[in-house]
Amino acid sequence: MLQQGFILVLSCLGVIQALFLCFYLLTVKKGNRKANRFLAFVLLALTIRIGKSVFHNYIEVDPRIRNLAISTIVSVGPFLWMYGKALFEKQHTFSKRQYLHLVPFGLFVLFSPILPNRGDVPSYIVYGAVFVHLGIYLGMCWHYAVKSSNQITVPLFNWYRNILIGVSMIWILYVGIFLRWIPFYILGAISFSFLMYLFSYLLLKRHVFTLEKYSNSRMDHLTSTKILQRIKKFLEENEVYLDSDISLHSVSKQLSINPRQLSQVINENVQKNFSEFINHYRIKKAKILLADPSYAHEKIATIAYDCGFGNVTSFNLAFKAETEITPSQYRNQFKVA
Repeated sequence: MLQQGFILVLSCLGVIQALFLCFYLLTVKKGNRKANRFLAFVLLALTIRIGKSVFHNYIEVDPRIRNLAISTIVSVGPFLWMYGKALFEKQHTFSKRQYLHLVPFGLFVLFSPILPNRGDVPSYIVYGAVFVHLGIYLGMCWHYAVKSSNQITVPLFNWYRNILIGVSMIWILYVGIFLRWIPFYILGAISFSFLMYLFSYLLLKRHVFTLEKYSNSRMDHLTSTKILQRIKKFLEENEVYLDSDISLHSVSKQLSINPRQLSQVINENVQKNFSEFINHYRIKKAKILLADPSYAHEKIATIAYDCGFGNVTSFNLAFKAETEITPSQYRNQFKVA
């Protein structure tokens, strides 16, 4: 009884969390609002389906209501595909032809009162068709994502890929349950709960910053990668990071790149801001000096200044953040006993 209660609470929390995400996506005013709405519809459809699983595991649900819940799965694939289109191509309007993808969903809802849902062969055929429909759209979405990977930014691709992985996992679980390879019916709802908490973290911590900050940029992934290679070559060959007065604007001026584009390239490709990116090179240089026997008697402060840091405190903090040990501890590893 205690175990069943725990599973019920865990599953319900996942459903509540998913509803919160839907509300957030439908009301957030930043970024691509059309894409946000499509993602909200994907999560809402999954939430209704998973909610049905939770209640049906404990309470007998009317077949007509079960059919309505199952019908939402028919909408997941089209909305997921349209979400990718709106996200990658920044489509704010969709033609009537594109909305024809939702016709099977409308037909399923219309005929839900008479569709079989009694556990017999016709019921399994209908239920199986629903999973085949979603499977086809997942294949379309994966193909579209891979095909578009060179034209979009890395964080954008990674975000959509993570959404696809999550939905694909739910699909695989329910197919396994449908084929009776997985004996635990409620496992799908439990897995959904964990995925919703993961999506919450990714959405609230990363989504607004990485996806919306440069939402108006037309720079594709290939261009961004080429610019990053130019930046790295410039830093490594000229060691300009050793200058404590280096700035985003000074580097962008020397490379003839717009400062905003320079910041975008660094942020999207290495997930660092400009200061963190420069400090990475400074710490790389500091590690060489700390391990060099000829610098064994130099003060930590001297090495910090030689590597471009303005003070010892910022050097210690940056060094520990990247290596998880202090400069002194790092140096001690190379002392001869």
